[in-house]
Amino acid sequence: MDNLSDIGDAIKSFLNTSILDSNDIHINVGTLITIILALVVVSFILRVINRIVTKKLPLEDKNKFISVFNFLRYLLYIFVVVIVLHSSGVNLTVLLTASAALFVGLGFALQYLFQDIISGVLMIMDQSLHVGDIIEVDGKVGRVFEIRLRTTRALTRDDKVIVIPNHIFLTDSIYNYTQNHKTTRESVKVGVAYGSDVTKVTQILEEVVSDQRGILKSPKPFVQFDDFGDSALLFSVHFYITDSFGDPRIKSEVRYKIDAEFRKNAVTIPFPQRDVHIFQPRPFEHSNVTKTDQEWGLADD
Repeated sequence: MDNLSDIGDAIKSFLNTSILDSNDIHINVGTLITIILALVVVSFILRVINRIVTKKLPLEDKNKFISVFNFLRYLLYIFVVVIVLHSSGVNLTVLLTASAALFVGLGFALQYLFQDIISGVLMIMDQSLHVGDIIEVDGKVGRVFEIRLRTTRALTRDDKVIVIPNHIFLTDSIYNYTQNHKTTRESVKVGVAYGSDVTKVTQILEEVVSDQRGILKSPKPFVQFDDFGDSALLFSVHFYITDSFGDPRIKSEVRYKIDAEFRKNAVTIPFPQRDVHIFQPRPFEHSNVTKTDQEWGLADD
């Protein structure tokens, strides 16, 4: 019994060993161990909850839930630490007051971080962005493959990753090609020489896009006579696709076929031309008079 009592006293003495001791703040080994154990227990419970909730969710909804869940987990960790410190008799008011200057500095330094986190939560809640969406940011088109709590990642058409802070989606105008549905309308523009048969040009453009793989039959493609340009008659052929990410490849194939069909049908794609008119009050005067050596300064003195 004496041995057990001695062991108990040793453990109690170890747990009461001070780590931080001041007039208002007393943190000992026992408090630190309690915080660690509380965080471990909370992490285990949250992991079980996460596994149960996401077990039957689709992959897209699972990613959204995980992002929100991570944010709530950090808040819960902070709450647990505060509760344990308060239960251990730590005067948190003094601690917060003493750290006021530090918190002000951290506030300025972390304002964008929290702005991104809050924006990420709002994005997930209002469903403004989904994994797989095709977006355009700063003139670059990318497919979203990951939405995190602070950033969103998208893969561009040249296999490069764009890391986008989430606050941009709330503060800037972002093109989302697939917000409503996956079908988008695209167009290819071309100019033909003045005097060309516009009916024939329209027929060629319609036939080219109607036979192009990747272009939908419905809605039906159509051709517009856009304008009388400086050097050409301007046309555009409009069509619908379901792969906005592969849009440049489809447009390139359409242009190849348009050029080939125009050559077969003797339709000319003109280059820019300008007519220059020179107005002169009198004809040009030519003189055959040559300068003398004296005028050139070559004569002997």
